[in-house]
Parts: sequence; structure tokens; C-alpha cells
Amino acid sequence: MSRWYDAEAGPLVRPYAMTGGRTRPGPNHIRLDLIALVDIAPDAPGPAQEALLGPEHRTLLALCRLETQSVAELAADADLPVGVVRVLLGDLLQGGHIRVSRPVPPAQLPPEKILREVIEGLRAL
Repeated sequence: MSRWYDAEAGPLVRPYAMTGGRTRPGPNHIRLDLIALVDIAPDAPGPAQEALLGPEHRTLLALCRLETQSVAELAADADLPVGVVRVLLGDLLQGGHIRVSRPVPPAQLPPEKILREVIEGLRAL
């Protein structure tokens, strides 16, 4: 039998197995941007409900407990593909475990003329 992974790789779980074959988060197809911020919901279900979740769901919850993180950060910290993390976060959102907030849009930039004047002023120093 040929093995295409080594002993250090550990057990291999295909992404579709983690999401039950789903490619979109939740029944309402919630769109989770990479920069959407995720944290634990104030009225999140208790440990008994968490015990019913899969290991990847619990990993994401543990990461959210540490600090509010973006979807991209959660994917990197959990070492999971972003698509999988979006589906898992959709499950957690639907179950009331997490809340997702949209980042505040950047402030309106001043006109280009003002930016050029500032740069010229800095160069003059």
C-alpha cells in the first residue's frame, strides 16, 4: 500500500468531511468576509452544548475565547482552509455560540491635494 503522507502529518481529514460536504455557511448563506470580526456571544450555550460540536468547531471557539479575531486569523490559527472556517463559523453563528461584526470602514481619506502638500511639507523638514 503506498502512502502519500508521512508520519509527521498525522491523521488526514478531508475538508469536506469537516463541513459535511457543505461549501456555504448556514442555511441563509451568511457571507463572512475575511476581515469580519468574530468573538464569543454573550449568551452563548454552555459546555454541555459545546460537547456536541465537532473538534474543529471547538477549536474555533477556543480561539475566539482568547481574543476577537478576523475570519482570516481564525483560519490561520486553526490551520484550516478559509472556506472550511466560513462554513464552521456559520454553524457556530446559527447555534448562538459566536457573534460576527463587520469591521468599521476606513475613514474617508482627505483629498489627494492635501496628501501631496503633507508629503511636500515632510520632505521640507
